[in-house]
Amino acid sequence: MDHVFGIPGVHTVELYRGLAGSSIRHVTPRHEQGAGFMADGYARTRGKPGVCFIITGPGMTNITTAMGQAYADSIPMLVISSVQSRDQLGGGRGKLHELPNQAALVSGVAAFSHTLMSADDLPQVLARAFAVFEGGRPRPVHIEIPLDVLVEPADHLLPGRVVRSSRAGAAPQAVAQMAERLANARRPLILAGGGALAAGAALARLADHLQAPVALTINAKGLLPASHPLQIGSTQSLPATRALVAEADVVLAIGTELAETDYDITFKGGFEIPGNLLRIDIDPDQTVRNYLPTLSLVADAELAAEALLGALQPLPQPVRESTWGAARVARLRQALAAGWDQPTLSQTRLLNAILERLPNAILVGDSTQPVYTGNLTLDMDQPRRWFNASTGYGTLGYALPAAMGAWLGSAEQVDERAPAVCLIGDGGLQFTLPELASAVEAQVPLIVLLWNNQGYEEIKKYMVNRAIEPVGVDIHTPDFIGVARALGAAAEQVADVAQLQVALGQAVERKGPTLIQIDQNQWQGAVLG
Repeated sequence: MDHVFGIPGVHTVELYRGLAGSSIRHVTPRHEQGAGFMADGYARTRGKPGVCFIITGPGMTNITTAMGQAYADSIPMLVISSVQSRDQLGGGRGKLHELPNQAALVSGVAAFSHTLMSADDLPQVLARAFAVFEGGRPRPVHIEIPLDVLVEPADHLLPGRVVRSSRAGAAPQAVAQMAERLANARRPLILAGGGALAAGAALARLADHLQAPVALTINAKGLLPASHPLQIGSTQSLPATRALVAEADVVLAIGTELAETDYDITFKGGFEIPGNLLRIDIDPDQTVRNYLPTLSLVADAELAAEALLGALQPLPQPVRESTWGAARVARLRQALAAGWDQPTLSQTRLLNAILERLPNAILVGDSTQPVYTGNLTLDMDQPRRWFNASTGYGTLGYALPAAMGAWLGSAEQVDERAPAVCLIGDGGLQFTLPELASAVEAQVPLIVLLWNNQGYEEIKKYMVNRAIEPVGVDIHTPDFIGVARALGAAAEQVADVAQLQVALGQAVERKGPTLIQIDQNQWQGAVLG
């Protein structure tokens, strides 16, 4: 652990007693929800759990939204909080920050919540937390420490014994059965999700061996490079891609929930897998949710992909239909490219302009139009460089603090950290705007790319399409540039690609955040002529 995110309070000061003399950097958000989002972004780029120190009561109610986002996306997060003294738990005496049952409150957004009744139990509870993070489906873990336990002597616990967990390997019999079906398939296809982030190299070899098109969920972007001839992208909600999936006679789904927000962003249904479905997931329960498989395997994605390769290689070389594989993917890409409308093209140009100027940037998105567009049109060359809150739990305001955490987690050395770009709308930004001050204080060169359309435009469209008179969506738009400067950030407005790329180049040289505002109508007019 090299970073911890939290706001000190009277119930957590004992957690801070040794912090100043340690190598751990403390980052102070302006709201506990921000702490959780920062830890989430940190975990996604670092591949290790983000850690939060949170006060009893309101601190925990504030962070539950961020825990819900991390829970939905299988992100490891360790939340350490205080709670009332052991003799006061559940007492209902009106103590400061008292909740009837804090652990029960967070149980729905955590792998588990544990009340530490003795300091001596801490090593075992931490080992249990890291067993979840390393050995199973990673999700938030909450450890609450009663105020009287916080002051117990604990020097004898250091140095503790580190317990490491390994992920489940692939059962040979199940691997053999899956390999046989894949070897006999004439039109195999792979659906890969965020649970396969560590399996990119093995998946690429497996896809090449099978000549199987590969569709990636949004959290899996970059598992196969954008230029890979078998890479479909994240377009499973579109008719052309659905037609391809329907043609497959064997579908291998690995590390994916097969959930609505990856496979049906229209929320109208219609995604079907008529062929034999083979499912691989680290979570046994997940192997049978949403779509029942022909065969299932509970295993780590990378170990399973390697095992499948090993089982396939001795088998006769598969015979594929001549129009399948790379040829079929090329036709799909052409069909998709021909179908993008003008707003989609202008927003894709925005995203490409960012990557042209900052090719190693991490793009962290909120629920806003360019992010919805990028989910469909943008492909990355590496994983962990595109993630957002527009799918799954769908939290507004996520992108600003999460991008801050992503920058902090992208490398151990400051000069090796990748630029972090927050893609956010004017409505979402108002949820977590004060975290700009956190980035100023922490000297994080965060780039906040604000897509301003003066309100909740997507919800307004949703209302209009359903013959509902729009209410509550035309919100007041503040002077974001003035507010950003007042908080200590640099800020400017740009109108076209050339201005944007100049602004991006200047932003990465600063020691603090930069807000770059883009007016939706002005941008689309400039880009589309």
